[in-house]
Amino acid sequence: MRIDTNEELLVASGAVGSLKDLHDHSTVGALKRVYQSAASGVVPQPRRRGFGGQSRRPIGVPPGVSKRAFDFAAALIGLVALLPLLLLIAATIKLTSRGPVFFRQKRIGYQNQLFEIYKFRTMYLERCDASGVAQTTDSDPRVTPFGRFLRRLSLDELPQLLNVVKGDMSLVGPRPHVPGMLAAGVLYEELVPDYFDRHTVRPGLTGLAQVNGFRGPTTNRDMAIGRIEKDLEYVRNAGLLKDIKIIAITLVRELKGGSGH
Repeated sequence: MRIDTNEELLVASGAVGSLKDLHDHSTVGALKRVYQSAASGVVPQPRRRGFGGQSRRPIGVPPGVSKRAFDFAAALIGLVALLPLLLLIAATIKLTSRGPVFFRQKRIGYQNQLFEIYKFRTMYLERCDASGVAQTTDSDPRVTPFGRFLRRLSLDELPQLLNVVKGDMSLVGPRPHVPGMLAAGVLYEELVPDYFDRHTVRPGLTGLAQVNGFRGPTTNRDMAIGRIEKDLEYVRNAGLLKDIKIIAITLVRELKGGSGH
């Protein structure tokens, strides 16, 4: 399909109903990138500048062989050990609400590649938001009673062990976001210029940001910025021992009751 005008682009992408609703030219350009990602399967990374107008080199470390081997083995063991629980959750979802057991959604992964993430469905089928732009809040009417229980303990995230086995994700890393993710009412990459640096490692089931309390909606500006700062801190200092520590902290907190949304 040929896109001749910004207004046609926005209608085609489903991001905004009309060009007249937008007043910020930079937002239009960013939404173009979201449309392009849907067609190409890659989220374009905006050109970033450092001090003095010089292009900065990407930060981060390449995914190590030892980390990938640990992820694969641990995720596979986890799937086998948790199989009875996974089957019980799947059966309960089918018995308590109409629709599929799993919810699938496009997320931005390693090197800005799009992948399909797996979760247990926690919302009523007719109210599911495939785009993920409408973030879940406390007492969200879209969430089923059993879905609320799953979210509180983060059990809805367990199918992402399949993503880890496939290589889309790691056990530890920045949480994967949807294309066009909003933070404090604007696109995340506009709020945080270094946002795309978080994609120099595989996204994770949990991460440094989450164990430091940065989780849930990104409507608060300071919390949204703090989350990315922790993601980038992890990218700069990623290592297998740090991963094991983050996993241990996550397990202890979730066993104590969790705080998922």
